[in-house]
Amino acid sequence: MIMSESVSQQVPGLNLNKVFKIIVLGDSGVGKTCLTYRFCEGQFLDKSEATIGVDFRERIVRINNENIRLQLWDTAGQERFRKSMVQHYYRNVHAVVIVYDVTKPETFHSIASWMLEVESHGLMKSPRVLVGNKCDCGTAESRLATTYAQRLADKYGMPLFETSALLDAECGTVESIFMTLAHKLYSKQPLRVISVQGENGPGTVKLARKKPRTTPPNESCLCS
Repeated sequence: MIMSESVSQQVPGLNLNKVFKIIVLGDSGVGKTCLTYRFCEGQFLDKSEATIGVDFRERIVRINNENIRLQLWDTAGQERFRKSMVQHYYRNVHAVVIVYDVTKPETFHSIASWMLEVESHGLMKSPRVLVGNKCDCGTAESRLATTYAQRLADKYGMPLFETSALLDAECGTVESIFMTLAHKLYSKQPLRVISVQGENGPGTVKLARKKPRTTPPNESCLCS
């Protein structure tokens, strides 16, 4: 197993009260590495290469005046690499992010198999989110419809985020993905999604529906 490491915000002598391991799943090329890099480094990874083994980076965040270390584990989507590291990768996991490419339906259809893997490792009760990445690519007509993705997210009881690791304007959405998990892990509350008629309560995530993007095709769709 080859592990590349990029650690941000290292502060000597910093007292960390909690450390959480978050794994990022999804097919190869959906933008897992770019998402974690955007969250940890605050910018797009210009020269991204296919992950071989595990890509590991972390970020320290503040919640209720406590320092929380989020460890993000991004695995290679290729089957030949997954089999060799699966036991190590799923050990002591606190939360799961599942990513698909909104311009490639096959990566969306793979979510079912990723969920089976999550279930086989006893993580169905852990906070999980579904992320549609590369919303900067293609046209509104060529991208997977939000309503279609939302139905699958509802089926598995996960919040749905749609974003682009490439666009600076989407930095806040990427931040929300991981900070939503961080707050739920910190408070030890289950992550739930409720309908519009539902009632707000502890651990509830209520997401605003976004209007379809009309961004023209972008030649910089290089997330991996």
